Amino acid sequence: MLKDKKIGFIITDSFYNFQKIIPKIKQLVKRGAKILPIISINTKNEKINKFIEEIKLITSNEPISSIEEALNVVTDIIVVAPCNGNTIAKLANNIEDTPGTVAIQSNLKNEKNIVIALSANNALSVNAVNIGVLLNRKHFYFVPVRQNNPITKPYALSFDIEYLIPTIEHALYEKQIQPMLL
Repeated sequence: MLKDKKIGFIITDSFYNFQKIIPKIKQLVKRGAKILPIISINTKNEKINKFIEEIKLITSNEPISSIEEALNVVTDIIVVAPCNGNTIAKLANNIEDTPGTVAIQSNLKNEKNIVIALSANNALSVNAVNIGVLLNRKHFYFVPVRQNNPITKPYALSFDIEYLIPTIEHALYEKQIQPMLL
């Protein structure tokens, strides 16, 4: 199902999830998907630079990291993993000011689907309305989420990495994987 599918893979600033997604990107490549990394990271440091180098090696592609490069990106599907609260707010309000949001809008104009792997500390507070907006829009599909620590982070939601690839497969057929809340 994923063989020869071109998957745009947008990575945002949710730093603590970076290492979680590497094995899944490797699995996608192993299954024959062509991964186009798109980096929407505002800061650069040794840890992020090392991660970007690793992504380049796994995908055999130079990451798209500028708005100009992202303007004409069209893929079979786009995955945003991890997708932070800032990106959710931008998508809900049609703001295009990062390589990731520009690539998403380019794909939406071409009726392509978007998979959101939410990882946000404010998901159940100020960003709940933005999540609701995207849930009601065509072409947006969410990786199932859970509260990662309801005691110390009562408003935080984080995607379950084990559902990432199944969500991509479902979204290719315009189906939302269930349950969404774990």
